[in-house]
Amino acid sequence: MNPLPPGHRVVVAELGEDPLDAIEHFTSLAHQPAPDPATLGPRDVIVAVKSAAVGWVDLIMTSGQYQHAPKPPYTPGLEYAGEVAWAGAEAGVTRGASVLVDPFLAGPRSLGNYQAYGGFATYAVAPAEAILPLPGALTFDEACNLLGNYETAYHCLFTRGRLVAGETVLIHGASGSTGLAAVQLAKLAGARVIATGRSPEKLAIVAQHGADHTLPSIDFAPAVKELTGGRGVDVVYDGVGGDISVESLRCVKFGARFLIVGWASTPFVARGKGQRGAPNANQLPTNLIMMKGLDVLGSPTVIATVNDPSLRAPRLAQVLAWAEAGAIRPHVSHTFPLAEYRTAMRAKWNGEVVGGCVLRP
Repeated sequence: MNPLPPGHRVVVAELGEDPLDAIEHFTSLAHQPAPDPATLGPRDVIVAVKSAAVGWVDLIMTSGQYQHAPKPPYTPGLEYAGEVAWAGAEAGVTRGASVLVDPFLAGPRSLGNYQAYGGFATYAVAPAEAILPLPGALTFDEACNLLGNYETAYHCLFTRGRLVAGETVLIHGASGSTGLAAVQLAKLAGARVIATGRSPEKLAIVAQHGADHTLPSIDFAPAVKELTGGRGVDVVYDGVGGDISVESLRCVKFGARFLIVGWASTPFVARGKGQRGAPNANQLPTNLIMMKGLDVLGSPTVIATVNDPSLRAPRLAQVLAWAEAGAIRPHVSHTFPLAEYRTAMRAKWNGEVVGGCVLRP
């Protein structure tokens, strides 16, 4: 007999034309029987989910507009943290332990048997190698916003961007989850940070996390030039795309590194419902790229790691070490109970969130 009580999980029954279509018409809160230990392996772990991050990738995955599309029906929630409710004999973890789960190895962005178990649920199952102790003094809410955001920022800024102390970096979408992580990591590296965002209230929080200068994300190029004495920035961290990308090319120094992190302002570059192709793809002016001698660097963290797995170990170790020492701490502005998952997902989509958004099953 399974000793664990039943719970609930969010189910994406079908991919939508866009995330709002999917949220409204193809998601539901369903009964979840507790996973039965008799059906699991000796290295499997059942996690009673306490906090699950509501991320941008979770949203665009529901419409198949992310490069990796799990087959419906599935439960969203790339990253989650909680308590060990059961562990196989070879798992090496203790029941009741507070843990976070590695989204590369379990959950809807992973490959294999654990893809079906997302964090928008009372329970999830993960392999022992995906189970990590909560580092430092992080809460469950903070821990489920750690790896994806800070590993992305690390890969983009350091592996691709080669950012070093004394350089100036322009970070767009700085109040977002990966943008705010990038602000923190750039400051840890000794860089000067100019951050842009859509509201003074959000930018005030960004400044609290270390940004040296904050600017509105419209007509920022003249101010950036003034702040850099006409020289321009060394690195651009662009997770927004669209018009912001083009304007950024007008306030970079010769030979700057331009990091393509995402395109949050133009989410419909790809077809919906999991169809391949990008009929609305963003474009950059090649004349400005050439005349400024720019390095334009695509920075897809997950795809890069799949192609070169050696990238992961040092990056993961450094992020966990920083978290353990208290040098980084995710900011979480919104929390919701699991039953309000639609409200949570819409809040993330509408740009209401600063840093992390969390569901608490």
